[in-house]
Amino acid sequence: MVLAYAMAMQPGGAGGAAGGAPGGGMMGALLPLLLMFLVFYILLIRPQQKRTKQHRDFLNALKKGDEVITSGGLHGKVTGITENVVTLEVADKVRIKVQRGNISGTKPKPATDKSP
Repeated sequence: MVLAYAMAMQPGGAGGAAGGAPGGGMMGALLPLLLMFLVFYILLIRPQQKRTKQHRDFLNALKKGDEVITSGGLHGKVTGITENVVTLEVADKVRIKVQRGNISGTKPKPATDKSP
């Protein structure tokens, strides 16, 4: 118990704030938390918001004739669009309806490799 009391004492033998402004330790305790939040914001939150905005803009720009991929992996051509539903043609005369938010991206263009 005496060891714990001795460890809690600050240098110079005075307990509590030693020569500093009262509450100065509070700022020192909050600084690491603020730095961690800043790092999380820069590395996680901001990029996710950017991706969400790009996806929303992509969905708003969808039009008939676009070739897209759903989040489930289906490839199809957009044949109809309403506010929440997109109709895709996945094969000749085979059409399916999917939620607009489940469209994950456009179909990648095939690579044209013309090397001998």
